[in-house]
Amino acid sequence: MALLKSIATVGGFTLGSRILGFIRDILVATFLGTGWIADAFFVAFKFPNLFRRLFAEGAFNAAFVPQFAGLLESDGREAAKLFAEQALAVLLWVLLIFIILVQITMPFAMLGFAPGFVDNQAQFDLAVLLTRITFPYLLFISIVSLMAGVLNSLGKFAAAAATPILLNLCLISAITLLARYTPTPGHALAWGVAIAGMVQFVWLLVHCGRQGMWLRLRGPRMTKAVRTMIRRIIPVAIGAGVYQISLWIDTIIASFLPEGSISYLFFADRVNQLPLGVVGVAVGTALLPLLSRQIRSGDEAAAMDSQNRALEFSLFLTLPAAVALMVIAGPIISVLFERGAFDARAADATAGALAIFAVGLPAYVLVKGLASSYFAREDTVTPVKIAVVALVANVVISLALMGPFKHLGIATALAASSWINAMLLAWVLKRRGHWRPDERFKRRLPRMVVASVVMGAALYGSTIALNDLLQAGIGLRIMAVALLVVGGLAVYGLTALLTGAATKEDLARILNRSKA
Repeated sequence: MALLKSIATVGGFTLGSRILGFIRDILVATFLGTGWIADAFFVAFKFPNLFRRLFAEGAFNAAFVPQFAGLLESDGREAAKLFAEQALAVLLWVLLIFIILVQITMPFAMLGFAPGFVDNQAQFDLAVLLTRITFPYLLFISIVSLMAGVLNSLGKFAAAAATPILLNLCLISAITLLARYTPTPGHALAWGVAIAGMVQFVWLLVHCGRQGMWLRLRGPRMTKAVRTMIRRIIPVAIGAGVYQISLWIDTIIASFLPEGSISYLFFADRVNQLPLGVVGVAVGTALLPLLSRQIRSGDEAAAMDSQNRALEFSLFLTLPAAVALMVIAGPIISVLFERGAFDARAADATAGALAIFAVGLPAYVLVKGLASSYFAREDTVTPVKIAVVALVANVVISLALMGPFKHLGIATALAASSWINAMLLAWVLKRRGHWRPDERFKRRLPRMVVASVVMGAALYGSTIALNDLLQAGIGLRIMAVALLVVGGLAVYGLTALLTGAATKEDLARILNRSKA
């Protein structure tokens, strides 16, 4: 199936990126730890990424890709290319003005993003400086997102999926090579982010050219197509970006909590992002252009089947990942980060956040797949209404739980609001007749749950049996975690076959495509 092949392509490159990301995070944890300098850098890193995910990967892509894919299907490559150039012109000038304004007003912007830092003037000043270095990254990565949308709509997923690898290579180089020449490792990492944006831009520019999609720089013009795109961007900025908005709100709240809270949530989210990126992002990236083409051609039956298979595939991989992260959060965090400035106390605090994040993992992935159905039908209003409900729930729960549970309360709020978002998206789609679970989906879902629970029980028992190894030196701990992961996969795969959650052909297809 073409959809699963596309998902596997994106997921494979994303997996490579996440592995490099873990190496990066291990180095960051070793050199920075979870102190105030680390908190300042993570804020500087999150600030441009918030706008990237809201406007570039979120709103812009959700508005741009269906239009581009539709024009490609109905009017051909030249018409689609012209629209891409017009969109690029508007995006470029809006971003230039926005970035200049934010750079000028950065201290005031920081008051809104991390107000808790004002109690530590050195931390506040460092956060302002580092964010000024990282913020131009937004310009390059937004253009990268547009070019990625072009390539994905052409069915060329590999180059775009590989771009995050370049970011991680730049940051690894910064922390290992540049840090010795900067005041702190945080400064080196900030410059690494800025350089990464330029490297990713050149990478995709070349690949677009190879597909005959050299995008010329035009003067901004408010054509009908561009006006339509802009009308859709504003609501999608809220609807598609609820997860990122939630993280922003959580950062604000966490800045008032004890030192290290932002870092605990950051490192926990990084581990949680592995299955989310490999599965969720891959599904959303591959599904949106496919659904857009199928709906534009009037093939609703094919769109319905694509939706079901994408959600089924997502849950088959995500449910066991969520259970595993809940059960063995402690050993995973210990092996990945517990060294250097990242001590046992930080590991325990981060593991607690990871276990709670994992509860919401299936919801995070479902949101990616379900939202594609709205965007493919050019409906950007409904996700806004749903996002507002989820966002309000996140704020209320965070404020209610931050006192007694500190950063764990924030993690709980994010997981709960994600489930609210996913359930409402699914309910509205079913009510409109745009999605209904077919018999295969309804038959397999409870069996996936059973297989995941069995695997979780096996993992729990294994952690008790391997307790001595998990408390030993780093080499033995790595071996123990590797045994847990391999054993968990084996138990899940076998149970999935026995219960009928998957067939031998399904597993073979996943394995073959992950190797491709």
